[in-house]
Amino acid sequence: MGNIPDDRPRARRRRSIIAAALTAAAIAVLGLGTTAPAAAAASPGAATVATGYSHTCAVRADGTLWCWGGNASGQLGDGTTAGHATPAQVGTATTWARLDAGTSYNCAVRTDGTLWCWGSNRRGQVGDGSTTDRRAPVQVGTATNWARVSAGDTHTCAVRTDGTLWCWGFNRLGQLGIGTSLYYATEPMQVGTATTWSQVTTGFAHTCATRTDGTLWCWGDSTTGQLGLGILSYTTTPSQVGTATNWTGVTAGYAFTCAVRSDGSLWCFGENGYGQLGAATTYQTTPMRVGDGTTWSAVGASLNTACATRTDHTLWCWGNNMAGQIGDGTTANRSTPTRVGDATTWADSFDVAYHTCAARADGSLWCWGYNPAGQLGDGTTVNRPAPTPVSLPA
Repeated sequence: MGNIPDDRPRARRRRSIIAAALTAAAIAVLGLGTTAPAAAAASPGAATVATGYSHTCAVRADGTLWCWGGNASGQLGDGTTAGHATPAQVGTATTWARLDAGTSYNCAVRTDGTLWCWGSNRRGQVGDGSTTDRRAPVQVGTATNWARVSAGDTHTCAVRTDGTLWCWGFNRLGQLGIGTSLYYATEPMQVGTATTWSQVTTGFAHTCATRTDGTLWCWGDSTTGQLGLGILSYTTTPSQVGTATNWTGVTAGYAFTCAVRSDGSLWCFGENGYGQLGAATTYQTTPMRVGDGTTWSAVGASLNTACATRTDHTLWCWGNNMAGQIGDGTTANRSTPTRVGDATTWADSFDVAYHTCAARADGSLWCWGYNPAGQLGDGTTVNRPAPTPVSLPA
């Protein structure tokens, strides 16, 4: 894939939302959390996007699914391993609702509540009972009440409409939350017996989730403090982060975590070698507030970069910027949130890896950053340090 930036292609993590700030055009991406109980999968509205290490997928307003970029593990879902630098439709279904991308795989929920995954599967992260890569979407079990899903590096977690939480894939550091020494699981396994889970996010080897009572819980690897529990080790079952009951969403990067509260404040914890905690400090083992802002709406993280929107629909990014994924026209790392352009129409539908993609209120999709596999969708393999429109068919 060309020269890889000095930041290993590992984890995925996901985003969080304060639902009251959403516009009609902005719908929740899988992994975006709210404080409400898990609801049935909604019909898609504006463009919904998810970014992997070298690929991108999006659900359009008409419920169709499109993917582009690298395809070595079949993550584009077209039945091949051939990549392409412009969007191509995955199958003919028009019932795709929510989507999340792992490093080299994807998972998505349809409007009928079924869950589908495809791409890299070496640790069982696709969830179909095998460790065989899947070049096209395969259904995960037979359940029809999946609400939202988060695809990590090699493990996956999802919430059902009954508020139960399920995880599968790699478990070497307890990231599945099932409290056993099982090395990996190829099918969904329930995390405890609670029925109050709201949303979940997966990093490289850690997982965090919110409950309907506004509490925040994390488990798995915490060797750089990414669980927010004040420890530098790991835990194999969910543990509550502090005592706050106003968490509305959480997102996990490679070895750090960020979360938003209902008062519009933003908090991060874990590793900070690139400034991904939003401050020029060392690693943090408990939540640290990012500035004093009270207008943060949604936050998403992956690898060592994070982005967030505010209630005025501006977009801000920080952390690793070696490939221009922060979108400020440079490749300089940023230890504080940096505004992306001057647009005030960003929707709370975006995702970040070595490249970033985000939707605007008019449904248009924009990408920037690393592009050797054509993951920006502009028909080229040229890196872009500022937002570039994606060539989605009319």
